[in-house]
Amino acid sequence: MKFSSQAARRTGVGLATGALLIAALTTTAPASGAIAAADSTRAIPSAGTTSIRPGPTGPDGLRQPELRPQGRTEEQRVAAQFNRPRPEFKHGPFPKRPLDVPRVKSSAVAVSNPDVLASVNGLTHRDQRLANGGNQFSLEPPDQALCVGNGYTVEATNSVLRVRSSATAAALTGVQDLNTFFGYPAAIDRTTGVIGPQVIDPVCLYEPDHQRFVVALTTLGSLPDGSFTGKNTIDLAVSNTGNPTGAWTIYHVPAQNDGTDGTPDHGCTLDGVEPGPCFQDYPHIGADANGVYVSTNEYDLFGPSYNAAQIFAFPKTQLAAHPSAIDVTLVENLHVAGTPGFTVWPATSPAGEYSHERNGTEYLLSTIAGDGSETGNPTGTARKIGIWGITNTASLNTATPALGITSRLVNSQTYVVPPTADQKTGDIPLGECINDTTLPTPFGPGCWQVFFEPADEPAHDEVESHPDSLDSRMQQTWYVNGTLWGSSGTAVRVNGELKAGVAWFAVSPKINGAGKIQGTVKRQGYLALANNNLTMPAITFTRSGRGAIAFTVLGENRFPSAGYVRITENGSVGPIHIAAAGLGPHDGFTAYKAFVGDPPRTRWGDYGAAVSDGTSIWLASEYIGQTCTLAQYFPSPTLENFGSCGGTRTSLGNWYTRLTKLSQ
Repeated sequence: MKFSSQAARRTGVGLATGALLIAALTTTAPASGAIAAADSTRAIPSAGTTSIRPGPTGPDGLRQPELRPQGRTEEQRVAAQFNRPRPEFKHGPFPKRPLDVPRVKSSAVAVSNPDVLASVNGLTHRDQRLANGGNQFSLEPPDQALCVGNGYTVEATNSVLRVRSSATAAALTGVQDLNTFFGYPAAIDRTTGVIGPQVIDPVCLYEPDHQRFVVALTTLGSLPDGSFTGKNTIDLAVSNTGNPTGAWTIYHVPAQNDGTDGTPDHGCTLDGVEPGPCFQDYPHIGADANGVYVSTNEYDLFGPSYNAAQIFAFPKTQLAAHPSAIDVTLVENLHVAGTPGFTVWPATSPAGEYSHERNGTEYLLSTIAGDGSETGNPTGTARKIGIWGITNTASLNTATPALGITSRLVNSQTYVVPPTADQKTGDIPLGECINDTTLPTPFGPGCWQVFFEPADEPAHDEVESHPDSLDSRMQQTWYVNGTLWGSSGTAVRVNGELKAGVAWFAVSPKINGAGKIQGTVKRQGYLALANNNLTMPAITFTRSGRGAIAFTVLGENRFPSAGYVRITENGSVGPIHIAAAGLGPHDGFTAYKAFVGDPPRTRWGDYGAAVSDGTSIWLASEYIGQTCTLAQYFPSPTLENFGSCGGTRTSLGNWYTRLTKLSQ
């Protein structure tokens, strides 16, 4: 399916659109260890400086192409992951058969939120699409980044960022597109039609020892028509001071790992045979006393295979000094108990809460369930998690870094790939527009004609969607007071129904005399809510032992809402709080087969965020902060104000994010 060139003429932009693409109790396995080779460290020159200088807001209305054409973009990549051959190792650390879904008691819902100090709408799909004068594509999902420190809060999503006051939550800047911020051409120049690189999956870290903010993401290089060149980079922007509204220094780290541009050759392919570039997906960030670490999942960019997790390690002192070049050390091809590492999430810590074992250690967590295409687990279930340590991190401060990597599986509670999440029934004007065949338009009867050529008329049978609950990969990881905390999505049976819930873990890790990691899961538990789903968890803790887990709440009687629980270091979990109740159902383009094929995979998440600045806790979750009817969505046959619903959304998306500040 494709948008029509007729629709492009309707909105005054004469660009035809190509193919539619979107963007642990007892040790149970021996620990592995390896040292990063000396030649895995490279010097990366600065790409210059930048600052947050938002452009004008673009106009409402449909402007073609709305979705990124050409190349191999997000939706096609995700489809390839789900169709990828499964290695399906012969049992090994995996269950011999699928494990039972855990039965979980429903949490209570709090009637008030006395610990909420501020709660505001964060970045929205409308902010994203209309940034930089509208020279953007429509994107789902948001992919939430958040970092807080020195009186500032930096929020980012695909593909914009903004700075707020952490005292009041008031915006201190406008909305800046990430292409421009990282020194690239616009996502699309709507005057010339030239398409810029694709920036995805932003993450953010406040580094308290030097008072620096770090924003990182993956960028895929492209030709002017949007076709990918094969080049991709891990990009870092580091604030030059503790004020993120000032200057930042940019570094572009080549990451295609095909032997070009100083990268190693990891054997990725174009088609399973012919050599080709790799691609760094799902970057995430953490830090210890010596380094900042960005983990990724490495796939073929064009081919069918998954390789393994990678770690890009940067010296903190270098980043703080914003020099003309920085060193990056690549810890390559992570494995645990013979299986490829997948979403190995590095821990973040409050200031001073670092491990100094083995000359400095950064801890990480992972899971081993998933759909099997990365880990090789054919069951989608597991009761072990991966614990990891990057050792000798103080060597990052030398001319010859020599990092060690050690990993082990430990027993845990059962977790299972969660189902998609149902949501309360409500107005879905985009879906209703696709189904409508009678409303008058300049192109004939039927709202659908605003989007599609007559030859591409859809089936007019769209329904309210079930947003994605992701898989059971590890989410936000936090290290404090010697404990490593993490959480993941899991299927749960609550009040007899299969729903998406949350599994959380508290691990006590250490590095033994041989340099190998040891540890046990000392506390763990589940979160579930009757008749509802909990998705995209993110956990954080303060030094005082008080924490929170953020997530989206949605289900039979709730529109997608921003929720959280409080948790203490002894594992005591409170009721579910609703920080912001959803106002309507998800109604974005990935929900409808007319745009993305049958069946659609409604994109949600892909991750939330939770951080502590030492005095308070900040949470960020996706939710739906608006609703409108088809009549409000399509107020005029002339298409004036089409799809904006009074400035609350765009024609192709209605996602919001919610930022909530809690007392410590």
